[in-house]
Amino acid sequence: MESKELDFLEKVSEVLNDTNNIVELSNKLKTLLPLQSIKNINLYVYDAVTNTLRDCIQSWSILEDSSDIYKAYEDICKNDFIINSKTYKLPSAIGDIRLKISSLCIPMLKKEKLFGLMHLDFEENTSVNLEYLFLMKVFAAFISLKLQNIILNEQYNINMEFYDSMKNIAKIIETQYELNYIVPLIGEMLDRFISDHLIYVFLKHEEEFQLVWPKACKDERVYDALKELTPETDYVLINNDKIGAFPLVSDGEISGCIVARSTLEALSKRDISYLEQLTRQSAITISRANSYSKILQYATIDALTNLNNRRQFELRLGQEIATTKRQNTPLCAMMIDIDFFKKVNDTYGHACGDAVLRGVASIIKSTLRESDIPARYGGEEFAILLPYTHIEEAKIVGERLRAAVEDSPISIDSVANVDKIQVTISMGISEFNNSETGEELFERADKALYEAKSSGRNKVCTA
Repeated sequence: MESKELDFLEKVSEVLNDTNNIVELSNKLKTLLPLQSIKNINLYVYDAVTNTLRDCIQSWSILEDSSDIYKAYEDICKNDFIINSKTYKLPSAIGDIRLKISSLCIPMLKKEKLFGLMHLDFEENTSVNLEYLFLMKVFAAFISLKLQNIILNEQYNINMEFYDSMKNIAKIIETQYELNYIVPLIGEMLDRFISDHLIYVFLKHEEEFQLVWPKACKDERVYDALKELTPETDYVLINNDKIGAFPLVSDGEISGCIVARSTLEALSKRDISYLEQLTRQSAITISRANSYSKILQYATIDALTNLNNRRQFELRLGQEIATTKRQNTPLCAMMIDIDFFKKVNDTYGHACGDAVLRGVASIIKSTLRESDIPARYGGEEFAILLPYTHIEEAKIVGERLRAAVEDSPISIDSVANVDKIQVTISMGISEFNNSETGEELFERADKALYEAKSSGRNKVCTA
C-alpha cells in the first residue's frame, strides 16, 4: 500500500477517534475520501430488533423493502462490492485494471457477519483501479467498527435513561400521593423515554377507562385496544403493532392502562420490554399512592370543612407551581374572606360560625372544577388554586362563586331562633409569574383581598 493510501487511513483513524456523532462523521469523511469525484456517502445498518435496514445519517429512518439499497444489502452477502448495481468480487491478484463507476456499495461486517452497508455515489465518467477498491474495503471495516461503538454507546445511554425512569417513577411516592399530580409526572417520564411514540395514561373509574394524561386522544383505535385488556393480559398490540396497550394491574385487577401509539413505526421488541417494565413500576407506584392517600386523608383534610388543610394546601401549591413552570401553563390563586364573620360569631355563637364555614365550603366545592384546589387557610379565610387558568377566567369563576354565596342562605340549625343566615364573601385574585414564589403569589392575592374588603366588601378584586 502506497504512502498516500496509508496517509488517508491515518487521517480516517484520527476522524474516527475524534467523532461520536454519525452525521458529523459522514461530513468529515467526505472531505477525506481520496477521489474528489465522490458526490455522497451514505451509511446503512441492519436493526435486528425491528428487522429493518436503517439510514444512519437520516435519523435512523427505515428503508422500504423495495428500495435499491435494500436489494443491494440482500445481494452483497457473498460478494465484496456492488458496482453500478452489479455484484463484484476482488480477484486474488490485483492487476492494472480500471473500472468505470457511478455507485459503489461496500459491506460492513460485525464478527464476519453482515452488519450494514456503505454506499458511495460518484460523478459521471469516474474510473477507479482495484487498489482503490481494496482501500475502500479497509475503509469500510474502519467505519463498521466505529458505527458499532456508537450504537453500543447509544444503547448504553438508553439503558441508563430507562433505569433512571424506573427509579424516578418509584421515587414519586416518597413525596407525592395524589393521582392527579403523579399520573401526569409518570406520563411525562414515559413520553420522554419512549420518544418515538405518543403516550397516553388511562385510569379506570367505575369500570370505564378515563384519559388522565394528556388532555385528549382522538384515535378511536386506542380505545379499541383498551377493550381487549384483561388482568391476565401482558399487553395488546393492534394496527400492525403501531399501537400497544399495557395494563396497570394491582391486586389482580386493572386500575388503568398505558398506551403507546405511533403513526410511523411498529413497537419493537425492545420498546415492548421497556414498556412492560415501566408499566409494572407505574402500577406499583399508583397502587401505593392510593393506599398512602387513604392513610393521610385525615392528616391533610380540615375536619370542619372537609377541604384541604393549610399544610396540605402549601404542599399542593409547590406541586402546582412546579407543574406550571415545567409545562408553561397559567395558574391563578384566590384568597377569600367571609365578610363580618366575627359579627356572626358574636351574634349567634361559634356553633353558628361553624355552620357558616361548612356552608361556604360546600358552595366553594360545588362551584369549582375538579381540577381546582380549595383549602381552609385559617379562621374564616379560604384559599383556592386554579390550574390552567388565566386571570380573566379566574375573575369569572370568582364572580360566579361570590354570587353563589350571596344567593345561598346557609342553614344554621335553628340557632338563636334563626333557621338560615345570609353571608357574603370578598375575594382577591392573582396570576402566577415565573419570577415569584408561591408565597409571593398569595401575598398579591391577599393585597387584592384587602382592596376588596376596604372598598366595600362582597366583591372580587384582581392583583
